[in-house]
Amino acid sequence: MTTLPDLTAQLEALKAENAALKASSALKMKVSSKGGVSLYGLQRFPVTLYKAQWEKVIAAVPELQAFIEANEGDLTVK
Repeated sequence: MTTLPDLTAQLEALKAENAALKASSALKMKVSSKGGVSLYGLQRFPVTLYKAQWEKVIAAVPELQAFIEANEGDLTVK
């Protein structure tokens, strides 16, 4: 049976791990099991797109930047 001090120690370790993960602002990428590229670090869940989809997003970066600049006053920063 797990004792209360053991559970407390486990909880504190999980809290520390969670804080470290939140503090890490680096984006991470990996190839998913279905062959997509998963981008971690933007939100709670990864953003996963296939290669052709990422290429479309990359090609649209200048248009996306212009859109963001044109709508700066309406956008929320989290």
